[in-house]
Amino acid sequence: MSETKIKISDLHKAFGKKVVLNGIDLEVAKGESLVVIGGSGTGKSVLIKCIQGLLVPDSGSIEIDGEETVGVDKHRQEELHSKMGMLFQGGALFDSLSVWQNVAFSLLENKKMPAKEARTEAVRVLRQVGLAPDVADLSPSELSGGMQKRVSLARVIATRPEIIFFDEPTTGLDPIMADVINDLIIETVKGLGATALTITHDMASARKIADKIAMLYQGKIIWQGTVKELDKTDNPYVKQFINGSSHGPIKVEI
Repeated sequence: MSETKIKISDLHKAFGKKVVLNGIDLEVAKGESLVVIGGSGTGKSVLIKCIQGLLVPDSGSIEIDGEETVGVDKHRQEELHSKMGMLFQGGALFDSLSVWQNVAFSLLENKKMPAKEARTEAVRVLRQVGLAPDVADLSPSELSGGMQKRVSLARVIATRPEIIFFDEPTTGLDPIMADVINDLIIETVKGLGATALTITHDMASARKIADKIAMLYQGKIIWQGTVKELDKTDNPYVKQFINGSSHGPIKVEI
């Protein structure tokens, strides 16, 4: 039986009267790639922020490597953060820093690595995501959207995290570049032996990078399984979502 990396039990989170997470139960095995699908505003980002400790859930449990993380002190929270990496939806690169400084940001700031050594490491990691060394001294504004996404991925790889979160990794990319990023995500996760949790509504991306898929709807996980099981499901909510149909039990507010 595979070892559990992340275990979420009966997780609840509300903002005022708006209930966002309403009893989430979810497990991610070590080295597994789980993709959480669901419409906009269903709580996918809130779920990730709770796991990262950026939001405190109202109730429930989040275990990482068997350790309860809800309510831990600040020092332990920082230690847990060092296990994690995040690819943000918009890339979230620092405009005022060069590409290599963006990639090496955590190495410079948190690990206090000398600049020369950090730059060498940044160039090495940039090569891993298919970018030439001459990109290192450019600014993020000089890069295309696809190149910016690769730099963001390189920044994640540089810290060698045990858990990587991907927030809508293919948003804003054309289908070919999206597929390139999907391939890089697969290579990165497997190369690091990392556990991955992705949130997306891009079904092409979900099918390619997932070992398992879970659907979040109205604050609960209403279905989970493999990609093969996804195509055979009779769940009307899942079928409507993956087929992109306006007809079905999910009502779209206009």
